[in-house]
Amino acid sequence: MAPGLWPPTAQEVVFLLLGVVAAGAALLVVTTRQIVHAALWLVVSFGALAGCYLVLTAEFVAWVQVLIYVGAVVVLLLFGIMLTRAPIGPSTDLNSGNKVAALLVSVATAAVLVTTVIEGFHTAYAPLEPGGGAAASLGASIFRNWVLPFEALSVLLLAALIGAIVLSRTDIGGKD
Repeated sequence: MAPGLWPPTAQEVVFLLLGVVAAGAALLVVTTRQIVHAALWLVVSFGALAGCYLVLTAEFVAWVQVLIYVGAVVVLLLFGIMLTRAPIGPSTDLNSGNKVAALLVSVATAAVLVTTVIEGFHTAYAPLEPGGGAAASLGASIFRNWVLPFEALSVLLLAALIGAIVLSRTDIGGKD
């Protein structure tokens, strides 16, 4: 039998607060006009997500989140910004003028996702028990069932790094 939803436990309150921080930082990632600030807000969002994993007792996944996404992907993004000599300050040319359409699409998408999750899981309750994020079972799952997406992601990251290097080189290409 699932316990009542009120009052929330301390774990649920911390999870909710971390979720709000992650969502707020993600919103700032896509609304800020400075690309370096967007990368830093991405670090905050990934960090809050790692905190959510810790609350869900998935310690291994939380540390992988910190090491891979915060430590590697964001650093790769910042190196890509530096190598391509992207403008560091505010960029007004990044605005396409479709704010109303973007807002309507994002609100509709959020409504569909929230409705789907509520309808699909409104009776589900999983008590939080320590040990749910064991490295052995996660490693077996990744390298048995998810090896192709894992390798595709590594090739995608390598292609992004090579593309940044090619874009930053001035001696490659035609004569101007």
